[in-house]
Amino acid sequence: MSTRLVILGLLRERPLYGYEIKHIIEDHMGDWTNIAFGSIYFALRKLSEEGFVEKIATEQEGGRPSRSVYQITETGRAEFARLLREVWSEVERHYFTFDIGLFFSTALPVEERVEHLRDRVRQLEEIIQHVRAHMAEQLADVHVPRLARAVFEHSLVHFQAELDWTSGLLEAAEQGGDP
Repeated sequence: MSTRLVILGLLRERPLYGYEIKHIIEDHMGDWTNIAFGSIYFALRKLSEEGFVEKIATEQEGGRPSRSVYQITETGRAEFARLLREVWSEVERHYFTFDIGLFFSTALPVEERVEHLRDRVRQLEEIIQHVRAHMAEQLADVHVPRLARAVFEHSLVHFQAELDWTSGLLEAAEQGGDP
């Protein structure tokens, strides 16, 4: 659903071709959504079949492959609104693969568990640094909506909570306790 919502939301602004959509997602949404490049074209095709978007042009520059330009339809605007309301009405429950690893962690030697937790702490610190830097970069761009701050902060709050929780596990493991 998120791929459909993003594509319809972007097409509300102006007609786009798939590669433009990919770049907008990578450049502005990559820290908080994980839409794969191939899924964009699949979704565009499905949205077109369902009448939510329509191909309005096929462009070709020089020897480059042709590209189709899409725009949202009135039915697509209604679908966008429906999907958007659906997102606002549901609280997502997240399941973490890490929790499965944690549940079975005693199958590993203590030293290995401690090292894995240290690695995880380092990774989380790097992610937080990256998101903060990307947030500063994005918010410096006058074309990025100010509401983007809330989106970045949402990610940061989650990553910081994960870092704090993982650091607690690491501390307990280093003192000889479980994780």
